[in-house]
Amino acid sequence: MTKLTSITFAESAMADLEDILAWYTEQQVPEDGNHQIKEIIQQIESLRDQPERGRIVPEFNNKTLREIIRPPYRIVYRLQKSKVSIVWIWRSERLLKMPTK
Repeated sequence: MTKLTSITFAESAMADLEDILAWYTEQQVPEDGNHQIKEIIQQIESLRDQPERGRIVPEFNNKTLREIIRPPYRIVYRLQKSKVSIVWIWRSERLLKMPTK
């Protein structure tokens, strides 16, 4: 696969990032939350050069839905031709399931 032209974030992923920051703020360690977000973003940025490096998400077994494990988080993304869409950023111990409407 060639280099990516874009990385986008689904609303669910943006909400996940906000939840991470809120949790660390509630724990009175917002600097730790900022550090976690910085590390997550670095992992996401690394997809520009290696978009297929993430493993297929075992719960779905779909080759276009992949994840990077960055303990304690799972960064789940949808791989398309020349772009990646970040879908969820969840704690590693949580099992993924499709959201219900």
